Amino acid sequence: MHYIEFEKIAETVESLCIAACHELSRDVVKALRKAAEKERNPLAKQVLQQLLENARIAKEQKLPLCQDTGMAVVFLEQGGEVAVKDTGEIDRSTIVDAVNEGVKRGYEKGYLRKSAVSEPLRDRKNTGTNTPAIVHHTIVPGRKLKVTVMAKGGGCENRSRFRMFRPTASRQEIIEWVLEVVKTAGADACPPFLVGVGIGGDFELCCMLSKKALLRQIGSRNGDEFYEELENELLDEINKLGIGPQGFGGDTTALEVFIETAPCHIASLPVAVNIECHSHRHKTAVI
Repeated sequence: MHYIEFEKIAETVESLCIAACHELSRDVVKALRKAAEKERNPLAKQVLQQLLENARIAKEQKLPLCQDTGMAVVFLEQGGEVAVKDTGEIDRSTIVDAVNEGVKRGYEKGYLRKSAVSEPLRDRKNTGTNTPAIVHHTIVPGRKLKVTVMAKGGGCENRSRFRMFRPTASRQEIIEWVLEVVKTAGADACPPFLVGVGIGGDFELCCMLSKKALLRQIGSRNGDEFYEELENELLDEINKLGIGPQGFGGDTTALEVFIETAPCHIASLPVAVNIECHSHRHKTAVI
């Protein structure tokens, strides 16, 4: 058994929270630059250049890329031979406790806005720590722990959608619905988007797949040729909508479309669309 100290996990999450909110990933910056070079609409080109300038300033001056520093969504891939070393404090010795401790520290030390409320309907009181984080935890083979922190903003998350189709639904019906979701998101979700699509599974797994899809590298494709073609077609059709950067029109409504799938019930065809804004903030570390 390989033991990883509670403190090591907390420190890792802390640094990932700060880095994610201050530094746009290279693939996103590259995609924005490519879009700016190809964009035919002068106003849209100017907006893309401003987004790149914003990313440069945030990185150099250690400032948040956006005022909405998001809910902390943490993906854990824990090797089957990995265990958290007991701290001697029973109430905070699990891996989720370590994650929440790291989020709390990261959002405090990074001067990041805390956006989590402790209760959703009655009083919506801010927790003041941006915890609890949303944690997706899976066990994989090996002796390592992979930690990915995504800072997911409220505006784009609010425009994400789920639908349970009839199992007889056609490929074209799925395409048309995804396009409608993106069209409805419009300027409210801060395009150009990254669009994660989950197909299959059940109610909750489908939505998780659509968000996990966003962790893929821009330019990567689904390993199945059918879904690779669907990703390409959706990206092309989304960019034909003409919404453009920040809703000002243009060729660049989305930077990428990612599809992830899972087996599902014979009576079901669940589909989820997770909209991500241009400020696509996520960082990964392996312990």
